[in-house]
Amino acid sequence: MKDFFYAIQDLFVNFLFKPYDWLRALELKSWWLANIFSWVFIIIGLVAFVYWMGQLKKFNDNNEEDKSVTSHSYL
Repeated sequence: MKDFFYAIQDLFVNFLFKPYDWLRALELKSWWLANIFSWVFIIIGLVAFVYWMGQLKKFNDNNEEDKSVTSHSYL
């Protein structure tokens, strides 16, 4: 059982967290380049959020959602 948890540790430390180690090392070399990566991730998240809100508004404007109160009688 101990080997199973060491395998999970090995997976995360040696494979899945490698990009974070690379960004941490990059910050010591070039602060500007590391922050550009951060801003790119923020912009991607913002674009995805705006797209998702647009889709929700489109479905809300079509009145496709059942908004009846019968699903929760205690409300």
